[in-house]
Amino acid sequence: MRNMSSFPDDTSDLRFEIIETARALPRLGLTKGTSGNVSARTKSGFLVTPSGMPYEDLTADKIVALDLDGCYRGEYLPSSEWRMHLDFYLAKPACGAVVHCHSPRATALSCHRRGIPAFHYMVALAGGDRIECADYASFGTRALSDAMIAALGDRNACLLANHGQIAGGPTLEKALTITEGVEDLADQFLSSLILGEPVILDADEMAEILRKFKSYGKQTSELEAGQAAAFELPKRVD
Repeated sequence: MRNMSSFPDDTSDLRFEIIETARALPRLGLTKGTSGNVSARTKSGFLVTPSGMPYEDLTADKIVALDLDGCYRGEYLPSSEWRMHLDFYLAKPACGAVVHCHSPRATALSCHRRGIPAFHYMVALAGGDRIECADYASFGTRALSDAMIAALGDRNACLLANHGQIAGGPTLEKALTITEGVEDLADQFLSSLILGEPVILDADEMAEILRKFKSYGKQTSELEAGQAAAFELPKRVD
């Protein structure tokens, strides 16, 4: 769990980072128009994109500051999904950023009320052995936020029925990476369904994958005491 003091201050740099992350969504094919929203946690609460504003029109002063009681300040309304962002942070104290979007493949799956099972080990990127789909609720409601929290469990991403996806991470960069990963997995899963239901990795294998993911991407110098590398290391000869 991260202490609130470890999160950044409400700064222009952080506001610009939110804007750049939001503008990356259409560029990466993760959303169109003004759908979707981006936030980042601060020492006093969080910053989130405003409601209904084209990403190209965003400026630092239009990013909306809220506290963890759900109160905002300034002349711009926060995103209609501000409550999902708030509840994500309240449920996951280590989370530093949240991205919500209507990415095409994840949305298509969500319209069938289907999550993403362990057809591929990379579902572990969301922190569990599958990515769940939340029950349906109207956008911008407490009911939708409650459904999201139930679907997340101890994971950091889920689909939202007939809506899209949401993902969180320690930083904006990581939250966006997870968002991209969820969309890629949704695309692969939909493709695999052309031939029928795919083979699902069992619980023991996914437990091992999740263990490996704790050190995945780390150099040996970055491993914690007693932590094993994620894969069998080659022999170093120099």
